[in-house]
Amino acid sequence: MLYERIFLPFFRHASRRAMNFDAGAVQPPVPPPGGNAFLYVHVPFCVVLCPFCSFHRVAYRDGKAARYFAALRREILAYRDAGFRFTGVYVGGGTPTSAAGELAETLALIRESFPVREVSIETNPSDLTEPVLDRLVAAGVDRVSVGVQSFDDELLKEMERYEKYGSRAQILERLECARGRFTTLNVDMIFNLPHQTPEILEADLDTVLGSAANQVSFYPLMTTDSVRRKMTARMGRLDRRRVHDYYFRILDRLRGEFTPSSAWCFSRGTGSGVDEYIADNGDYVGVGSGAFSYVNGVMYSTTFSLNAYHDLISQGRPAITRSRRLATHERHRYEMLLKLLGLRMDRQWMRERFGPGAELSLLPELTALRLAGAVRKDERGYALTERGMYLWVLQMTAFFESVNVFREKMRANISAELEQDDDVEDATVALERVTRWVDRGKEHSLFLR
Repeated sequence: MLYERIFLPFFRHASRRAMNFDAGAVQPPVPPPGGNAFLYVHVPFCVVLCPFCSFHRVAYRDGKAARYFAALRREILAYRDAGFRFTGVYVGGGTPTSAAGELAETLALIRESFPVREVSIETNPSDLTEPVLDRLVAAGVDRVSVGVQSFDDELLKEMERYEKYGSRAQILERLECARGRFTTLNVDMIFNLPHQTPEILEADLDTVLGSAANQVSFYPLMTTDSVRRKMTARMGRLDRRRVHDYYFRILDRLRGEFTPSSAWCFSRGTGSGVDEYIADNGDYVGVGSGAFSYVNGVMYSTTFSLNAYHDLISQGRPAITRSRRLATHERHRYEMLLKLLGLRMDRQWMRERFGPGAELSLLPELTALRLAGAVRKDERGYALTERGMYLWVLQMTAFFESVNVFREKMRANISAELEQDDDVEDATVALERVTRWVDRGKEHSLFLR
């Protein structure tokens, strides 16, 4: 396909360039008009570090988690005091429920401090126990997203998830325990795993259709060069040529019982809420180590060092260490990308978000998308076609892989911290040792020497 051969490499290059943040003394975000924004909370702790994962995550330890959540709650209160009004919250990771008590306390604080209408959290199957589920219900959680990835026992073993998170039968039993407790019970699935055959994918689809889940998110395997090398040794070689066939198999099998709520998220019955909160929210604030924010056309990143994060918050300073202000047209393209992930972009939204000239500003991009058969124009605005949904999966994969490359660089800068003895709970890092300033034209970074 011409798009995949020419435009996708260009988009991948543009995405990586967009992740070139500036560093140094960064001012925290100023609330948008009215103060309304979405809150993302990053909890980096995992009991098992999966070999395919490129997110910012660290091995769980009780002491580390307690110290981290205490700083997290202080950062959340700082945004409240600055005038932000968070209307929804998504807690991701990591595995936020690895510290269920700390999570519940943090959610209680958020609900007391902001007019939150919906709370989503990520978890793993092994945490769907009665005590944890009761805590989540009591905390007012509306949507639970369970990291299943696959129901195939052999693939789960390759991903090093079988022993810790359970077999196909055990996962289904845990999902059944969660049935009816939340408005939305989502399962996160990965397609195009190295040893995932069409037959295995079909079996996964059968299992999803027969499960307690009323929402499913199917993501293509996303990785970075270094993670791919490690993954290849353990799980086999990635073959991107299968993405088209696998994606349309998913669409065909889910059609009728599930309805697309984004290019890769599908709901049935009362299941609702897009797995990618960025599709429905113009401005969002990320709190916690390694979180991203986008407010008033500026992108922000907090420090990836848990030690520096704790020290900065303890001193009453912002944990944001990098930012990048998008140019007007760049901002329009970025928000169009995110909005169309949710399947459509209305003119009214464009006018309210960007002013009356936004559609004209995006005319070249929208014309190209219409010619490619990716969007159709209607009385409300622009909607993705099924072909457009597939192309959007490719674009969002390229975008998130660029984010993962940035994460990888930031984590490489704190390799000494990540490799240190996890049992040393009171390890601290002086701020002057974790900040490096390089003159204009060179990279700025936060890292351990």
